[in-house]
Amino acid sequence: MKTGLAELREFAGRYTAAWCSHEANRVASFYSPEGSLTVNSEAPAVGRRAIAELAQSFITAFPDLHLTMDKLEVREECAEYHWTLTGTNNGPGGGGNRVRISGFERWRLGEDGLIVASQGQFDSADYRRQLGLLPGSA
Repeated sequence: MKTGLAELREFAGRYTAAWCSHEANRVASFYSPEGSLTVNSEAPAVGRRAIAELAQSFITAFPDLHLTMDKLEVREECAEYHWTLTGTNNGPGGGGNRVRISGFERWRLGEDGLIVASQGQFDSADYRRQLGLLPGSA
């Protein structure tokens, strides 16, 4: 990656703050206009509008959403942003369950320093268990 470690850490810190601001468009502003965000094996959200909608779905589901940056790993071709999300599922239709889920996003950055593509991963079975959506969970 051409971006320096200090610059990337600062970028990741601002990205974390954007999520904590609960402003979906602010999150989307870290992506190139035609950037993409893929979560697990779901269809990618392509473009800032779609990325903002995806971010908003988490912000709505977890009105007290808080994201922390656990670590940042820089590789030659990408950066891995490791995070932990905590929040209470008190949004519309939510069950009131508290969740704590960790994952990462593998970022490919463009020449403009914005995210061109992000591949996010987290344990969706554990997430569904914490939400009380799997048999035997509560």
